[in-house]
Amino acid sequence: MKLDFYLRFYTHPGQTILLVGNIAQLGNSLPAGAIALNYVNGDFWHGSITLSAPPAEPIHYHYLLRNTDGTLTEEWGDDRTIDAHSITAAEIQMIDTWNFAGEFENVFFTSPFLDVLLPHHKAVRKSAPKGAITYIFRVKAPLLQENEGVCLLGNATGLNDWKEEEPLLLTPTGDWWTIALPLSPESFPLEYKYGVYHKKEKKLTRWEAGPNRYVPGDSRPDKVSILHDGFIHLPNTDWHGAGVSIPVFSLRSKESMGIGEFTDLQGLVDWAVKCGLKLIQLLPVQDTSANHNWMDSYPYAAISAFALHPIYLNLEKCAGKKNAGLIKPLHKKKKELNALPQLDYEQVINIKLLTAKELYELQKEEFEKDPDFLEFFERNRDWLVPYAAFCYLRDKHGTPDFTQWTLHNEYDAEAIRKYTAPGKPHHDSIALQYFIQYHLHIQLRDAVDYAHEQGIVVKGDIPIGIYRYSCDAWVSPRLYHMEMQAGAPPDNFAVKGQNWGFPTYNWDEMMQDGYAWWRQRFSHMRNYFDGFRIDHILGFFRIWSIPMDVVEGILGHFEPAIPVHRVEFDQRNIGFDHDRYTRPFINDAVLWEIFGQDADRVKEQYLDATGNGFYTLKSVFSTQRKIEAGVSDETLRNGLYDLVTNVILLEVEGSGGDQFHFRISMEQTSSFRYLEWHIQQQLKDLYVNYFYSRQDDFWQREAMRKLPALKRATNMLVFGEDLGMVPRSVPDVMRQLGILSLEVQRMPKNTSRPFARPAEAPYLSVVTPSTHDMSTIRGWWEEDREGIQRFFNQELRQWGEAPVFCEPWINKAIVLQHLHSPAQWAIFQLQDLMGMSEQFRRENPHDERINVPANPHHYWRYRMHLTLEELLAEKAFNADLRREVEASGR
Repeated sequence: MKLDFYLRFYTHPGQTILLVGNIAQLGNSLPAGAIALNYVNGDFWHGSITLSAPPAEPIHYHYLLRNTDGTLTEEWGDDRTIDAHSITAAEIQMIDTWNFAGEFENVFFTSPFLDVLLPHHKAVRKSAPKGAITYIFRVKAPLLQENEGVCLLGNATGLNDWKEEEPLLLTPTGDWWTIALPLSPESFPLEYKYGVYHKKEKKLTRWEAGPNRYVPGDSRPDKVSILHDGFIHLPNTDWHGAGVSIPVFSLRSKESMGIGEFTDLQGLVDWAVKCGLKLIQLLPVQDTSANHNWMDSYPYAAISAFALHPIYLNLEKCAGKKNAGLIKPLHKKKKELNALPQLDYEQVINIKLLTAKELYELQKEEFEKDPDFLEFFERNRDWLVPYAAFCYLRDKHGTPDFTQWTLHNEYDAEAIRKYTAPGKPHHDSIALQYFIQYHLHIQLRDAVDYAHEQGIVVKGDIPIGIYRYSCDAWVSPRLYHMEMQAGAPPDNFAVKGQNWGFPTYNWDEMMQDGYAWWRQRFSHMRNYFDGFRIDHILGFFRIWSIPMDVVEGILGHFEPAIPVHRVEFDQRNIGFDHDRYTRPFINDAVLWEIFGQDADRVKEQYLDATGNGFYTLKSVFSTQRKIEAGVSDETLRNGLYDLVTNVILLEVEGSGGDQFHFRISMEQTSSFRYLEWHIQQQLKDLYVNYFYSRQDDFWQREAMRKLPALKRATNMLVFGEDLGMVPRSVPDVMRQLGILSLEVQRMPKNTSRPFARPAEAPYLSVVTPSTHDMSTIRGWWEEDREGIQRFFNQELRQWGEAPVFCEPWINKAIVLQHLHSPAQWAIFQLQDLMGMSEQFRRENPHDERINVPANPHHYWRYRMHLTLEELLAEKAFNADLRREVEASGR
């Protein structure tokens, strides 16, 4: 049997097309084994293989583009199939269209759309064609409405000669609409077109756009041609949805125990349905129990990328009717905690863990024999056993810092298997973690199933980093650069940058096993979520990397990055003074500027004089970590931090003084201000080259060696949080991969404008007026009077002076701007939606803020001030919101 592959694709000189599939002749799905196609003409590439016998299983295949620089670009999808076993012809010819990953239509073949949001189509009964099949037509049409199907007509008798009253109806099969036809040789060359057929009206209602499709081939009885025609040419930006964003811990219901629980998601779903919303967005829900205090409220510092947080456990559900008596004494405490305006993290987690332990003791015999639990355990054994052991060892040693443990401070899989085996004295402590995780899984899964039944999809959140003392770092430290800290450069929300404290990823090591840890993470996320937000997607291009002896993010640098070489200073006629550029610049004027009248005390206690009015920090205070440990006065400590950061260059470790990174915001340092004017100008030019020019192509290649493989590992809808200092290559990479961008009105990506305009957002994006990392609409209105005045006049097109407070009509006007955006999704914090109502908005908008990025020790404790039951009962507000959502076409 001969298989011929023809691909319609225009290439540039030096590019090559490769073909890969799931059989040996096509490389067994490995790009290294792909076969090269031959250039035919400007329209087609061709390749062929011969099979001694048709394989029993369908052949899956796709194409790759080898670029002139040797990199590979894979087309999207793996849904082209050849059922060679069912075809008796001696030759099968495939005529294919390249599927660009960034095509809008590909989004509609992700799980939220396939499983929940789009209608499922049934085939229309039709008689089988007469004669031997010679052509099979396949096309994708994801955005058809209910009662619509695909039809086909063309210029041949076998295609009904363009008779609109007799269209040929295609059948939905997997992702494709398909029809098999016996076309005679005299039909060629063939022109044809797809259209939309209305099943109830029983007629063709519209043609696809564009010129007729064309097949130059032939027809023989011993040959079958399969046309994979890509997407039907219909409008592809008509689908829009709206959603609500709120952390699980912020939910409040009558049944809550001082915190939102997974069971409360059903109430949120009911409210979303009532208001015409289609999506619920959550913050990370993984376990962050590192220190057993309120610092664990930070949801992005998980001790496991897989384990769910015990704080979201609903104890009543866990107890069931049989053990309900154990929960009854907690009702008074439950009511007391639920009446608090904010989350009391420590009280809540302590009660839940103690009660969960009691429930385990009552249920453990039947629990460990439960077939559903045993199935859950086997499916999750790879992460669940190490996690349970980690939790036990953390508590036994009183710290999550495994480097300080006397037992198992280095992970050994076989040793941990024996350590966690039944019969050990501590087995109940291990099995308790299995018990908690199993019930969390059931409760979250039930909530998600309910959401799907109601037509609502659930969007999760994948943090860019892992907690330094996490189970993941303990199990596989080689996957991380434990000697560095991840963070973010300065911005308007954190002027000294952010230091998250997480180790950075060792991408080279991760690539060795095909990013197995990431693929496992995505697979696990798919248990609960339809899509996910990649927190700080810029980290896949480069991460802000901070040495361990640094506290503030401002002394970080991008990694990887092409450094500045010592020679470049000579080439620009910049006299190079190593100490002047790389050591803190401290003189009397700088000390007075920072410390004022305390300057002399600082000189005496913390500095050594070097002569000529210059100083250096004493060795015991030479780094920010040493200052953090040795100086208790906050004002003084921050001033000394500023001295440490008063540098122009950061030397690359191990470069022998030849390579450097620029200290970000160099021009704002007094070290820079004290340089001669012409040196300043030369340094500025080199600084701009370093940050905004030389890295672009390099960072693009870095992203493209990671993100395509990771995106292919899941069919969830992928959203990227592309905010901050965005490299020029980011929008193009996200466009190529079909990853949705985030467009925040207050954070314009066009730096020539003070505000982003929702009306100009790209289709594959999410528009939002605020995120959890910033104030709500109402809070923002009271923070920046000058900016608000400009926004009021220019963006809201209002005359006169802006109101001092964000009145409900203003809040609503901003929400409507986003609802009517061309972006596929408009997602709002719940606080911003409630801000439209004078009756339901919280009195103080600053109490609604979830996080303050500039504060690394922020307490994440916001809770909605109404219960979900009260929100559901507000008929007028909900009806008004639904009208606006529907009027916007969402």
